[in-house]
Amino acid sequence: MSTTVLRRPGLARLRTARAPLYHLCLGLVAVVVLVAVLASWLAPYDPNAVDLGNALAGPSGDHLIGVDAAGRDTLSRLMLGARTSLLGPLGVVAFSTLAGVAIGVTAAWRGGWLDSVLSRSTELVFAFPGMLLAILIVAVYGEGLIAPVIALAIAYLPYVSRLSRSLVLAERSRPYVEAHRVQGHSGLQICLRHIIPGIAPVVLAQSTINFGYALIDLAGLSFLGLGVPALTPDWGRMVFDGQTAIQHGYPLSAILPCVAIVLTVVAFNVVGERWADQVARRDR
Repeated sequence: MSTTVLRRPGLARLRTARAPLYHLCLGLVAVVVLVAVLASWLAPYDPNAVDLGNALAGPSGDHLIGVDAAGRDTLSRLMLGARTSLLGPLGVVAFSTLAGVAIGVTAAWRGGWLDSVLSRSTELVFAFPGMLLAILIVAVYGEGLIAPVIALAIAYLPYVSRLSRSLVLAERSRPYVEAHRVQGHSGLQICLRHIIPGIAPVVLAQSTINFGYALIDLAGLSFLGLGVPALTPDWGRMVFDGQTAIQHGYPLSAILPCVAIVLTVVAFNVVGERWADQVARRDR
């Protein structure tokens, strides 16, 4: 006797409609990453080559999208800026994910007073805004990419830690964990070989979403003059430098990096949410 499973057609149509958007955003992510990796070979000019006599020139055959107020090629700075703009969020996500998973898994597996201490410690970080922490650290150590990356990684760590803790608590009650314990496997072996690989897809999806938020935060710091040094190509810094160009009627050098930031963040968020949705449907 067969059982017929009725599916909601509205939900199916919604998922089908979202598929092209997901593939479009996934393609955009791939293009941005590829440009960031190959920027040194793709950029037509030195991004820091100054030509004051050609400042604020519009699009032409030599400069496809014009030059900025210092006469630097906007396209070259946009391409090289992709590398810096992605490298910072990558550092934030890598550090916060590794440390957050380690703390969350340890707290959930060990339990007791250690769980309470680690959980309360991460909750304290929630009370301190990440951007404010980054501004304070940059004020102490000066401009650059390392200080804001560390600050934002600390701010993002609790999100990954709490997610990992909740996932591990659910995994601990599964029969396979007790079976490995009976076989004499240590807690470290069980966590490294079975639990962490099991929760990895969910953590990866959340980290992809965090990547987009980190990109916005770092771009905001660069716009405030608290991120990368002035000569470093960076999308946030380009928006800051482009304010002068806007006042002189040439907005492209500021608008284009804004568009790049928005599209990249949206693309990473859509991809991350789609991955999270796929994991949730798989676990049902």
